[in-house]
Amino acid sequence: MPTIKHEIHINAPIHICFDLARNVDVHTETTAKTKERAIGGVTTGLMEKGDTVTWEAVHFGIKQKLTAKVIEMNKPYNFTDVMVKGAFHSFIHTHEFIESGTGTIMKDTFSYKSPFGILGIIADRLFLEKYMKRFISDRANELKRIAETK
Repeated sequence: MPTIKHEIHINAPIHICFDLARNVDVHTETTAKTKERAIGGVTTGLMEKGDTVTWEAVHFGIKQKLTAKVIEMNKPYNFTDVMVKGAFHSFIHTHEFIESGTGTIMKDTFSYKSPFGILGIIADRLFLEKYMKRFISDRANELKRIAETK
């Protein structure tokens, strides 16, 4: 089960970073490259514990749907979402926020299991893990850009 960890410093208060990271509209903006959009569950505004959202996006040239549920939230320090339906066998994504001087350190920990057994493991090694690292990093950089202009 690959685990991707990413950390970024954002020159913005913790509550701004936390709310941007759980905002469905901001998620759509920060994932424009994959044309993500919310099509079910919470489709706009802030996610709360227990909420689900179904995303439609294009990855590897294929339109896909994925439903995630927020299973834990400790405002403004962390929240965790898990896949309940979608292309992965499973995933858990923990978002952490730590006050640091005048800004915030945002940490993502994304653990996933690919479908298709050994074929999924091969796909991880060949391209999927690298793709997911870039996806998480790109989204974090976009969140940083938005937060630092607020």
